[in-house]
Amino acid sequence: METAEIKALIEKGINNAEAIVTGGEGKYEAIVISPAFEGMTMVKEHQLVYATVNPQIASGELHALSIKAYTPEEWQEINS
Repeated sequence: METAEIKALIEKGINNAEAIVTGGEGKYEAIVISPAFEGMTMVKEHQLVYATVNPQIASGELHALSIKAYTPEEWQEINS
C-alpha cells in the first residue's frame, strides 16, 4: 500500500481532513488535521481515523498505522 492511497482514504473518510502520511512496507505514520476532532478524546480521534482504513487493516494490506490527530488550531499552534 502506498502513502498516497492511505492519505486519500483518510481524507475521503473524514470531513475537511488533511493527512500527511509517511512510512512504508506496511508500517505508516499519519498526521491528520481536521476540525472534526474538536472536543474528541485521543481515543475517539484514533477510532475515527482507523475507521477510514479498517478494511485495509483487516485484510493485512496495512499492517500498522501510528496516528497523530490535531484540530487546525492545535496544528497551527504546533507549527508557529
